[in-house]
Amino acid sequence: MLQLLRAEFKRTWTEFIRYPVEAFSSVAVTTFIFYGMFISVRFVAGPQLSVGNRIDTIVVGYVLWVLVLSVVNDIAITLQIEAQTGTLEQVFLSSFSAAKVFLARTVVSLALRLILNVSLLLLITLVTGSRLSFPPSLLLPLCTLLLGAYGLSFLMGALALVFKRVEQVLGLFQFTFLFLLAVPTETWLSRFQGLRLLLPMTMGADGLRQVMVSNQSLDISEFALALVNGIVYFTFGLLVFQWAERQAKQHGILSGY
Repeated sequence: MLQLLRAEFKRTWTEFIRYPVEAFSSVAVTTFIFYGMFISVRFVAGPQLSVGNRIDTIVVGYVLWVLVLSVVNDIAITLQIEAQTGTLEQVFLSSFSAAKVFLARTVVSLALRLILNVSLLLLITLVTGSRLSFPPSLLLPLCTLLLGAYGLSFLMGALALVFKRVEQVLGLFQFTFLFLLAVPTETWLSRFQGLRLLLPMTMGADGLRQVMVSNQSLDISEFALALVNGIVYFTFGLLVFQWAERQAKQHGILSGY
């Protein structure tokens, strides 16, 4: 497994240094998009607009949305790119299972994704004047959120293996994730608190808002529930991907790309 991680690190780093403009331009574009929405809202509302710490909540939700989108789309898009370049069958014929290969890729690419998203967060706080806290405890709810996101990523990868074209499904989930991550659950789940236990990443996002926006200590019981939620989604997504891998090998789905 360490050999696989080293190989994937080398591959990811080579791609990054060859196309660094793409990565940094995506940070700049997403920053400008948010700033455009921000100044538009302020213009429409006028000088009487008073948002308090709501802008901080929106900033955290927006950055989490960008991070989750990149994670969830990762495996499905990578599968399609591998198919277009003609290397998909080689991935599945590797001595490692495809699930292990893509798991290694997610681990290696996570550090780069976090660096880019932290840069995005700092840029947005700079242009909007938002004030956020960054205690070490924020890593705990972030881990639960990433577990759920990667579980959904494996699910999307399984769909891509079986149905090949999943662009419309990925596009539909963009707006779903925006609702789940950018809107605090207390505003729309006040009567259905039990639903928070079933929805992916929602409790992790709430925990991040708790420590970054409200500057409160992390609720350990909430974190434990969020961790269980993330582990369940990650395990389920990985199992479905392994099932889709077996189907692809047995029925020759790979050759039909």
